[in-house]
Amino acid sequence: MTALTLSTAAAPGLRADAIVIGVAKGDKGPVVAPGAEAVDKAYDGGLAGVLETLGASGAEGEVTKLPAPAGFKTPLVVAVGLGARPQKDAEYGAEALRRAAGAAARALAGAKKAAFALPAADAASVGAVAEGALLGAYSFDTYKNNGGDTKNKKNGKAPLAEVTVLGAKPRDKAHKAAIERATAVSEELNRARDLINTPPNDLNPEAFAAVAQAAAKEHGIKVQVLDEKALAKGGYGGILGVGSGSASAPRLVKLSYTSSKAKKHLAFVGKGITYDSGGISLKPAGHNETMKCDMSGAAAVFAAVVAAARLGLEVNVTGWLALAENMPSGSATRPGDVLRMYSGKTVEVLNTDAEGRLVLADALWAASQEKPDAIVDVATLTGAMMLALGNRTFGVMANDDAFRSAVHEAAEEVGEAAWPMPLPEHLRKGMDSPTADIANMGERMGGGLVAGLFLREFVGEGITWAHLDIAGPAFNEQGPFGYTPKGGTGSGVRTLVRLAELTAAGDLG
Repeated sequence: MTALTLSTAAAPGLRADAIVIGVAKGDKGPVVAPGAEAVDKAYDGGLAGVLETLGASGAEGEVTKLPAPAGFKTPLVVAVGLGARPQKDAEYGAEALRRAAGAAARALAGAKKAAFALPAADAASVGAVAEGALLGAYSFDTYKNNGGDTKNKKNGKAPLAEVTVLGAKPRDKAHKAAIERATAVSEELNRARDLINTPPNDLNPEAFAAVAQAAAKEHGIKVQVLDEKALAKGGYGGILGVGSGSASAPRLVKLSYTSSKAKKHLAFVGKGITYDSGGISLKPAGHNETMKCDMSGAAAVFAAVVAAARLGLEVNVTGWLALAENMPSGSATRPGDVLRMYSGKTVEVLNTDAEGRLVLADALWAASQEKPDAIVDVATLTGAMMLALGNRTFGVMANDDAFRSAVHEAAEEVGEAAWPMPLPEHLRKGMDSPTADIANMGERMGGGLVAGLFLREFVGEGITWAHLDIAGPAFNEQGPFGYTPKGGTGSGVRTLVRLAELTAAGDLG
C-alpha cells in the first residue's frame, strides 16, 4: 500500500527518489506548470527549452525524465504532461491533475519515495493529485512468483512506496480533509480492483461474501449474508436460477452503513457474477477469458459502502451484492425455463447469458422493500453498451430524467466518463412472453436499453432509480493510461461515493 504525506518543504532540500513536475502544451511548445518554479529557477528559467529538446510537448500523460539540477537532494526530475494549457487565470482541472499524477506514479514503479510538485492551488487540487498518485501506483501481483513480496520482486517493479504532495499544508483543515478523502476512496477503489483481478477459482460467491464480512466488521458496517438455503426460503428465484449450474452456491450480501445524523437513505445494488461462462447459452471462444470481471458492479458497491463508512458521511447507505457463478451443467437453468423472482413476477429465460439482469432483479426488489430515497445499480451488463459507448464510458439510465442528469454530472465531476442513455418505451414490447410475465431478452438492437427496461420492472413503485452499465470501462484489456491500470479498473466507485456525499450535503434532489 502506498503511503501518503503532505509537505511544504522547498523542493531542492527534499529527500526523495524523484520530484514530479507538470508541463503543459502551449501554443509555441511546452510550458512549465505552477509548482515547478524551483526546478525552473535552477535551469535559469530555461526548463521548458530543455524539455522541448528532450522531445517533450506537454501532451497529456507524456513522461520525460531528466537529472535533477545541481544542489537538489533529489536525483531525478519527472516532467509529466498535463495537456493543453488553461486559458488565462484558469486553473488546471482536477481530472488533468489526477491523470498526470497517475502517469507519473506508474513511471516511478520501483522508487521508494516521490515528491509531487504539480499545480495544487486549493484543497480540491491537492486531493486530485493525491488520488491520481495513489490510483496510479496500484499493482496486482498476488499471483506472481514472488508471492506478492513487493520488497523482493522477481516479476516487474514494486509500486511506488510513498507519495509526498508538495504545497499541501499538513495543518490546513481543508487540505487534510482532501487527503483523507483521497486516501479512503483510493484504497477502497484499489480493493475493488484486487477483487476484480482475483482469479475465479479463488473468488467464488462464498469467498466474496467472506471478504465483505471481514471489511464490515473492521469498519462498523452491519452485514447480512443470505446463503442458498435462505435464498430458497425467501424466494429469490433469479439469483438461485443463475447460480444453479455451479458447484459454488450463490449469495446475497447486504451491507448497511448508518449515520445518526442521516436524513436520506441510498441503496446501491451490484451485479456480482464471479465468473460468467454464459451458462447453457455458452459464450463463444475468445469471450470467456476476462469473465472474472463480471462481478465489477458488486465490487464497486462494496468499495463505495466501505468508503462512505470510512469518511463518516451523514447518509445511510445500503449495499446489495448479488453474487453467483454462471456455469453450464446438468442442473443449470435452460433457455425456455421460467423463474419466479423475489418480486413474484415470472421471467422466461430465453438466453442464460443474459444472467446479470436476473440477479439484479432480485436484489433491486429487495432494496426496494426498505423504501430508500434512491437506488443506483451498477453492472457489467451488456456488450451492446460497449458497442454504443466504447471501452472507457459507461451508460446511465434512470426512471427520472433529473436524477439521470444528476448521476451523469456526479460521474463527470469525479473523472468517470459517462453518458446519459434513454429508456425507449417501444422496446419494452419485445420482452413480452407468451409463457411468463416478461422474458429476459428483447430486441437485439438497443440491447443495453432493453436490459435497462427489464431492470426497471423490478424497482419498487415511486422509488427513484438509476442504472450504470459499466461493461466498457470496468476491465481494461489494453495498456495502462493515466491512473488506470491494465485489468480491473474500479469503475463506478467514485461516482457512487460522490452521490453519497451529495446526498449527505442535501445537494442531490
